[in-house]
Amino acid sequence: MAPEAQTQAERFDPASFSAFRFVSCELGLDGEIVLRYALDDAVYFEERVTVPVPDEVAPERWEAARSLTGLLHLVAGVSYFKTAAPRNLSLGVPGPSPAVARLLDQLYSLGLGEFAYINGLEGVPEVAFPADGPAAPVVLPPSTAALVPVGGGKDSVVAFEAMRAHGTQPTLFSVGDPAPIRETARVSGFARLVATRRVSPNLPGLNDSGALNGHVPVTAIVSCIAAVTAVLNGCGRIVMANERSASEGNFAWRGAQVNHQWSKGLEAERLLQEALAELVPGLEYFSLLRGASELAIARSFARLPAYHGEFTSCNSVFRIDEERRGAGWCGRCPKCRFVYLALAPFMGRDALRAVFGRDLLDEAEHYDGFAALAGVEAHKPFECVGETEEAVAAFRMLAAQPEWSRAAIVARFASEVLASLGPGVGDPARVLELSGEHAVPQDLLPAVHAALGA
Repeated sequence: MAPEAQTQAERFDPASFSAFRFVSCELGLDGEIVLRYALDDAVYFEERVTVPVPDEVAPERWEAARSLTGLLHLVAGVSYFKTAAPRNLSLGVPGPSPAVARLLDQLYSLGLGEFAYINGLEGVPEVAFPADGPAAPVVLPPSTAALVPVGGGKDSVVAFEAMRAHGTQPTLFSVGDPAPIRETARVSGFARLVATRRVSPNLPGLNDSGALNGHVPVTAIVSCIAAVTAVLNGCGRIVMANERSASEGNFAWRGAQVNHQWSKGLEAERLLQEALAELVPGLEYFSLLRGASELAIARSFARLPAYHGEFTSCNSVFRIDEERRGAGWCGRCPKCRFVYLALAPFMGRDALRAVFGRDLLDEAEHYDGFAALAGVEAHKPFECVGETEEAVAAFRMLAAQPEWSRAAIVARFASEVLASLGPGVGDPARVLELSGEHAVPQDLLPAVHAALGA
């Protein structure tokens, strides 16, 4: 039954459903992917994804793409599972291979940590995907052609510019075509492949009528769409731009670490690497910036002025609802504050004001929001922001710069917080140092160190 044809009660009762069902998935020769799900036999969902397909695709690449479409089906289901979060799953087919099952078990639990907390659940969802499916790998010819997902922010810019410095001409990739993504890609001069994703049309109505709602691990979904795109278009590397700080959780809750950025973290990266290795051996998936702090990435981005007027990280620009979509930096959210704070030590006040249209660090009424980034009397916000220690390090650097030390928020933070901290907390040199915990291929490491070094 198509979502448009279903009828639904005036109020949606999550507790009334016993099982979430993975109904079917298909990949057409035109690149359209149809993903179908259901809650019991009562509520049906149908999501459509379209990936770019070149004129000629070898049969083995179609085979690999179909295998990865199956993975996408299982991963993207988290967007619909969350409406009721029932305890039971019905796959309708043999269970996934072992590494895929391990990924899914964590994706549907820790990946929904923030969702569970916000909705007041007893804890993170407890699901178990049966690992009884055989691994049927599809081996493709080796390729170092790189596909780099871009989000319109500073991180992906630093990643693809590091690839350029390495001598690689990456192909950029995005799901959708928001202005910041389009403009940063235009400045780069690199080719870009664009996929589209249309969530099930009945989902907004269900959310309004009582379905459970909240943050989902969307980076995992985008990564799987990128994987299908990569194999169809001859790319052997999916190069992400996820940083070290994504692995830091927001807080511990009911036996689990709640992390807004779980699917951007190192654990999720490793789980997806292992799942991809079972399905398409040789398809590489890694984050080029994994060893770097957000502060180190900001330092690198500050050296790329061609992008300063084009990038945007504010989530208001990427809202699905066009009536609520912003046109640029809102200046009021944790993401805007953190990006401003991270760039400030490496850019002059006038230059940063020109980017944001205002001097956020001189707006005294927003002190509490900036202090929360450093973990002062609040947990780290549910946003893609850096580690609390990074925020402290940024304030230390700003307090030592005459131009910034007079800004209202910097001056107050220095007197009320920095003065009470030991010198080892938020040490800029340590925060800016690259970590060795990453999966970056050896041939790319020199370019990474050149881009992210002092």
